[in-house]
Amino acid sequence: MEITDISTEAVTLEDVTAAAEKLKETDANVIREWLESLLPGILGFAVQVLLAVVVYFIGTKIIKLVRKILKRWLDKADADVGAKQFLDALVKYILYFVLVVIILTFFGVTTASVIAVVGSAGVTIGLALQGSLSNFAGGVLILLLKPFKVGDYIKEDTHGNEGTVAEISIFYTKLLTADHKTIIIPNGTLANSSLTNATYSESRRVDLEVGIAYEADLKLAKKVMYELAEAESCRLPQEAIQVFVSELGSSEVKIGMRIWVKNEDYWDTKWRLTENIKLAFDEKGIEIPYQKIDVQMRE
Repeated sequence: MEITDISTEAVTLEDVTAAAEKLKETDANVIREWLESLLPGILGFAVQVLLAVVVYFIGTKIIKLVRKILKRWLDKADADVGAKQFLDALVKYILYFVLVVIILTFFGVTTASVIAVVGSAGVTIGLALQGSLSNFAGGVLILLLKPFKVGDYIKEDTHGNEGTVAEISIFYTKLLTADHKTIIIPNGTLANSSLTNATYSESRRVDLEVGIAYEADLKLAKKVMYELAEAESCRLPQEAIQVFVSELGSSEVKIGMRIWVKNEDYWDTKWRLTENIKLAFDEKGIEIPYQKIDVQMRE
């Protein structure tokens, strides 16, 4: 009985071992078949990615070429610098959007699907980007109406921002201040608010006011200021010089002077004349009043 039991047990172990080996072979075959089934998909996806990279590389080169041709055409058409910047940015965004749509088609996304998604989401996108759309419309109005151009010195009256226009983009306008700070203002704000363009015309008037004491010689002071204005090298000779009494103040007589200069000479002329008036008044003994306190001692 014991021998029979031992032989039965030995047969059972062999069966188990064979079954385990067969199971291993079956699992290996299943894994191999599964990997083989995935291989075409992986290769296909790799080819799609490769094509997408190639199309992106070629597309960026074509976009740069188109922008270069556009810039040359605008230069030949003598277009405004702001118009060049605006159109260049607009064309760049449009072409890159087209490029992205083309790349998506390699991954099974059809152009009709993209248009349908954009169309269905148009209202939502419009509400979410209404500020940006307002700025875009403002940029178009600025280019059409031309209240200012690149290189003009403007002051935005609502918030008091001022500087030289450096760039007019799709959504924003960049101002460069005198101390080389950059101010970025939304186009919608500039299009919907009042602003002052100090360099819209080729010439600009220099206005100066100087106060003299009531005891000073008024006619002499006016003569000195007129001679300084007449001798100013940046003054436009075709424009008249004006020297006048502008106000009788509580402690001074204010004398005004007006001359016309080119826009680029405005600040240098104003600073130079202010200094020359002070030096000339000191030389002629004309007192410029200033705040002072007289202390009287009584016994």
